[in-house]
Amino acid sequence: MATAGKPFEASKYLTDLKGRDYLEVKWRLLWLSTEHPDATIETELVKHEGGLALFRARVSIPGGGAATGWGSETADDFGDYIEKAETKALGRALAALGYGTQFCEDFDFAANSAQKVKRAAAAQPQRAATAPPAERNRVVDAPVSSSGLKVVRDGALAATTSQLKAIYAIGRDLPHSGDGNVEARCRALFGRPPSELTKRQASEFIDALRKPSAPRTAAAASG
Repeated sequence: MATAGKPFEASKYLTDLKGRDYLEVKWRLLWLSTEHPDATIETELVKHEGGLALFRARVSIPGGGAATGWGSETADDFGDYIEKAETKALGRALAALGYGTQFCEDFDFAANSAQKVKRAAAAQPQRAATAPPAERNRVVDAPVSSSGLKVVRDGALAATTSQLKAIYAIGRDLPHSGDGNVEARCRALFGRPPSELTKRQASEFIDALRKPSAPRTAAAASG
């Protein structure tokens, strides 16, 4: 890969994870932005229901390669499961492009399965029942932002994870509402689900959700 300026030294940022060198997603992002500040990142909340969040991330390098990664998390495991799912998807896309591939478990499915079997056999029932979620799951990076890189959709900045989280949180607090109803109202206003909104559209939709009558009026006006 061509580099811009001083090469990124991944060895300086490695973490010891169960005896293995691991490069957190935030450092993989730094590596990417160091070599390709013009790289583009797109993330999409593909599914959000029943406490499950599924993200798809795509990382593209102008004139170079591109890769897609998927990541999911549940509310039972993490309070900020939406952000963590996005980070996991982003980490896998970066690893697929070669950023930290040798310092992660994203594609080491056989090793992960063996580790799970070994842990299950050694775990005590009482400890498994009382251990906090963070101890019952494989280490997942803390949420990261793509600061310095463009996250675009339809030529404009894409809705942020915080905006998407706010949309669903506000929607669930509304009478007779839920994730399905929120998506239906979003499609009525913008012709697309929340995960495909631009940053500006997401802001407008949040304002509309806070005023229950606004979506109905807007939909009627466009009909």
